[in-house]
Amino acid sequence: MGQFTQIKSADGKSIPAYVAQPAGRPKGGVVVIQEIFGVNSHIQSVADGYAKDGYLAVAPSTFHRVEPDVNLGYTQEDMGKGMALKAAVEALPKPGVMQDIQAAIDHAAQAGKVGIVGYCYGGLLTWRAACELNGLSAAVPYYGGGSTTPDEIARKPKVPVMAHFGNKDKHISLESVEAFKKAHPEVEVHIYDADHGFNCDQRGSYDAPAAKLARERTLAFFAKHLA
Repeated sequence: MGQFTQIKSADGKSIPAYVAQPAGRPKGGVVVIQEIFGVNSHIQSVADGYAKDGYLAVAPSTFHRVEPDVNLGYTQEDMGKGMALKAAVEALPKPGVMQDIQAAIDHAAQAGKVGIVGYCYGGLLTWRAACELNGLSAAVPYYGGGSTTPDEIARKPKVPVMAHFGNKDKHISLESVEAFKKAHPEVEVHIYDADHGFNCDQRGSYDAPAAKLARERTLAFFAKHLA
């Protein structure tokens, strides 16, 4: 359904983004932020799904500044490479990748109000976007790795946020999720009987009931805030 296009960041750098158009007039825009595996077939299918639900979906390549055309699978080797790319992105001088996400928000804004959704590392970037960037109306991080650390908890979101976590997630402790909830009563937090990566149907940790419920909640949240 979608195709790659170039979007331009504030520093003039061109960043590839997978853009999926809805069939009719868009209800709004949704920026989709990748995991550590790149804008791969799964992330493209997520963007296509939001387009089918009536949104202009934009999935920027958040690894492009450190390595172009990242498209990984889910083996241990892929995991290692993705973690190294994440570390390289985190080491970029500010604003780093956040300006690319801002460019994606600006591109999506042609469709109206903009929401953002992200998974794993993309969940962390989604949380940061909700706190730092402009032009958003709602944000939904899924199991944002690192988003429940004290430094990230200290941030203050500028827009409504719904956050999804799994209670079997070995990367994000329930204790840290509870600390996040306590610090941010304004955030709608949902905890599922599921593992990290439960939304990805290409991973062994996929949990269909949790993914379905989280997506229904996310769509209702976007319908409310992007209308």
